[in-house]
Amino acid sequence: MASLENIKAGILPSHVAVIMDGNGRWAKQRGLDRVFGHQAGVEALRKVVEAASEAGIGHLTLYAFSTENWGRPDDEVAALMGLMVQSLNNETETLLRNNISLRVIGDIDRLDEGLRHKLVETIRLTSVSSGLKLIIALSYSSRWEITEAARLIARDASAGKINAGSLTPADFEKYLSTDGIPDPELLIRTSGEQRISNFLLWQLAYTELFFTSKLWPDFGKEDFYDAISDFQKRERRFGKTSEQISDK
Repeated sequence: MASLENIKAGILPSHVAVIMDGNGRWAKQRGLDRVFGHQAGVEALRKVVEAASEAGIGHLTLYAFSTENWGRPDDEVAALMGLMVQSLNNETETLLRNNISLRVIGDIDRLDEGLRHKLVETIRLTSVSSGLKLIIALSYSSRWEITEAARLIARDASAGKINAGSLTPADFEKYLSTDGIPDPELLIRTSGEQRISNFLLWQLAYTELFFTSKLWPDFGKEDFYDAISDFQKRERRFGKTSEQISDK
């Protein structure tokens, strides 16, 4: 298992994204209700945020709740929303103390008014922080995000604010919910599943993927450092040859 000392500071990924998967299976293995898995997952989230901050990662995006997750049983959704409010109440001071700012991406209009209010307040309070940028993908899916961007572009083109015929990828990115955030260089997914699950599809074009069989509640700091260490061994070519990269 890797430790913080194994990480090379000069070649850190500027942005790490995480699909936190396996809470339900973790609880099922223990004969517990799924909500206990989500509760255990909060502790894993805390450890990974600490690890990212300690390693000097600039941006960390965590996939907390997808638009598809609204289709889960009502009691599980309610429990998840309650956990989010509780976590925000408990962790805002910790975020401030550790110089971490919070940002949320997703269709937050679908969230309960109380949770929306708490999110906005925590974002405001932590906006003074200059360290790790913690991004929570909440009520998010990439197809929703891209569709929303297309709708906004059509609106602005119709109003004469932009020329749709000369739209570039850089122009398009300004309409995404991740505007101003660098693309992830590393994506981690737990639980053994090897798919993207409608997460940051535009942004992951050249992202390195790291899959682990560990369920999310069992994922700790050393596992995070393992993923960083693996990333640092890879050659990132962005469509070029190894020779072109080595000639730089």
